[in-house]
Amino acid sequence: MERSTVTGKEQLAVGSRQLAENLDERASSSSLPTANCQLPTSSRGFTLLELMIVISIIVILAVVAMPQYQRTVIHAKETVLRDDLFQLRKMIDQYAADKGKLPQQPEDLVSAGYIHEIPIDPMTSERTWQWDQGEDPGSAEGEQGIVNVHSTSTEQSSEGTAYNEW
Repeated sequence: MERSTVTGKEQLAVGSRQLAENLDERASSSSLPTANCQLPTSSRGFTLLELMIVISIIVILAVVAMPQYQRTVIHAKETVLRDDLFQLRKMIDQYAADKGKLPQQPEDLVSAGYIHEIPIDPMTSERTWQWDQGEDPGSAEGEQGIVNVHSTSTEQSSEGTAYNEW
């Protein structure tokens, strides 16, 4: 019977191999990715080309939409101006009918309670209006009073007329 003798070097080699195999098993079963681990293709980010295409599409849509947005803003301001002028003229007429004379200044409409405050001109963003003075038909002495109101803006409307002619 032949007896096999295992030397210390052989035992060390076998033990080292088993230790290395155990470490490999632990590393492969670990949930943390290692340098060798690759992510699946569905988890990768977008390429630069894909991002550039999306950004280009967004810019094109913005360029197309911006003029329409600006026209909508101008139309809204013009609508507010028309309504403000209508209301101010209506209150001037109502004041004249109730008091028997035209208001002498815009503050007369506020102090008499016909309007809460002088509105802001949407075209100039200020409370500056052009108040036209004229002869008061209800006055026997030929006094003057406010007969009309206009915007002080000299810009052109979308219709081609100046806002101060409205």
